[in-house]
Parts: sequence; C-alpha cells; structure tokens
Amino acid sequence: MRFMIIVKATKESEAGVMPSEQLLADMGKFNEELAKAGVMLAGEGLQPSSKGARVRFSGKKRTVIDGPFTESKELIAGYWLWEVKSMDEAVEWLKRCPNPHYEVTDVEIRPLFAEEDFANLS
Repeated sequence: MRFMIIVKATKESEAGVMPSEQLLADMGKFNEELAKAGVMLAGEGLQPSSKGARVRFSGKKRTVIDGPFTESKELIAGYWLWEVKSMDEAVEWLKRCPNPHYEVTDVEIRPLFAEEDFANLS
C-alpha cells in the first residue's frame, strides 16, 4: 500500500525559517533508514506558500491566486510517499521520525487510491 505522509506548515516554516543543522542531519538519517528499508518512494520539503500560487476552478472559469496563503494550519510544509504493508506499519515508521518542527506538530498519514479501488465503479 502506498501512503502520503503530510507535514503541516507552521508560522515559522511559512516565514522561510530553515530547520537547524541538527534537525536536517536527523531527518537525513531517518530518510536513509526509510530508503534502505525500501519504504520511501519520494519525499521533499516545500518552500513557503509566498512562493506559490493556487488556481481556483469555478465551472469554466479559472482564477489564479498568488501566495502567501493565510491559514498556515491548512498548508503543507513537506511530504513523503511511502510504500508499506499497512497503515499500522506507516504509523510505526512515522513514530520513529524526528519532530519536523520546533513545536507541537501533527503529521498526517493518508492512503493513496490504488487501481483496485476503482475496479467496481464501471
């Protein structure tokens, strides 16, 4: 099963505050463990929303909204894409992760749809 692990943004990450050298080293070590175990398919940190844009769809109309976006609790600072056997395994891996921010942090785990999820739709 594939899962997206979503690291939520904070005021600091949205302000462009970079992680400490120690946190970068700790995350690098964790990513190496994930890669060696064949779990990590991808993973990246995202730049602040001030460098991004959104496209709002309303019928046939498209409106471009430049960042920054105000609700940092709804923004993503980074992600991983993992392949593991179950949600329980994903949770166990995530519990080993260093805290990605300097404060209380929620990291979300979401399963990706697989081809078989759509098999009975036709």
